[in-house]
Amino acid sequence: MKLFEYQAKEVFKNIGISIPEGVVITSISELKRAAGKTGFPLVLKSQILMGGRGKAGLIRFVKDQVEADKNCLELFESDYNVNTILVEEAVGIKNEIYLSITVDPVTASHMIIACSDGGVEIETLAVEAPEKIIREFVDPNLGLMPFQIKDIAFRLGLEGEVLKKISSVIGKLYQAFLKNDAELIEINPLFITGNDDVIAGDGKLSIDDNAEFRQKTYEITREYFDSDAEYESALEGIPYLQFDGDISLMCAGAGLTTTVYDLINYEGGTVANYLEFGGPNYKKALRAMELCLKNDSKVILIVTFGTIARADVMAEGIVDAINRLKPDRPIITCIRGTNEEAASKILTKAGLVPLYDTEEAVRKAVSVAAGDEL
Repeated sequence: MKLFEYQAKEVFKNIGISIPEGVVITSISELKRAAGKTGFPLVLKSQILMGGRGKAGLIRFVKDQVEADKNCLELFESDYNVNTILVEEAVGIKNEIYLSITVDPVTASHMIIACSDGGVEIETLAVEAPEKIIREFVDPNLGLMPFQIKDIAFRLGLEGEVLKKISSVIGKLYQAFLKNDAELIEINPLFITGNDDVIAGDGKLSIDDNAEFRQKTYEITREYFDSDAEYESALEGIPYLQFDGDISLMCAGAGLTTTVYDLINYEGGTVANYLEFGGPNYKKALRAMELCLKNDSKVILIVTFGTIARADVMAEGIVDAINRLKPDRPIITCIRGTNEEAASKILTKAGLVPLYDTEEAVRKAVSVAAGDEL
């Protein structure tokens, strides 16, 4: 679960990391009051879950109320579905630092990433100037050691009071990482002001979905998602990703779904959505098809390989979903695995043509999406 910037900054503030003075607003009528608290100049920061907000024009620096009103209205009326804006004081910046903590799957450790070039895209920097990136690996069983914090701060080229303050931020950020069961926590940029104050200019925090039973502070609401289907699938516990292509995917298993996605692209097709209804969701064919039908797709492609999840049970669910939902687009099925003979009979009786080769099913779906007959 990804948090919005203002939520991440609340986490920072609660653990003792300084943040700019800021007020969250949901309408332009609240802007004048917010500006009264932050003063001018200020920054209007659209609260949406995407990277590159600055490049997209979703962060605006304004000098007075007239500019603030104009830019705030433009942000709320933009095509990016901006419902919340963080109104924040403009901070005088001397230097910027990049700082993040994530999980490294190769070493099974926590990895702290730091760079003296804050505000940049770390992925681009990793390719163009990898020597600038500092990586410190932390054993989860031991935790972050004081010598590791000092090593990071020294390698950033810091000294004096700034070194002490950045060291403090690193330690506190690691505490927040652990406390919030984070997959990623990031400050980019971490401002160093002209007075050598250290302030979190931006914030990202992604909580491990498997830890939601412990992390009850943030409830899943519609504002975290780009579409109704994504929101509803999250409530249902069905893995789902939204795209804008022609073929809706209903597949069993993350690996199989990803493979089918790639095969569709290799065949020249496009995917409308990624939906995985295998594992604990293999009896949710009705709900899965409802979610697929929310897309403006041209065909639904159903590919499964059931072992514990029985093929005949999935086939029965698919046929029941078709009978109840009356889908307005073709359905292509490739149902394999345990009891697949029974599954084929169920599908055939319902008027479907069961296929047995995944690549053949993909080619058929791409062909139908292009306008050919089923």
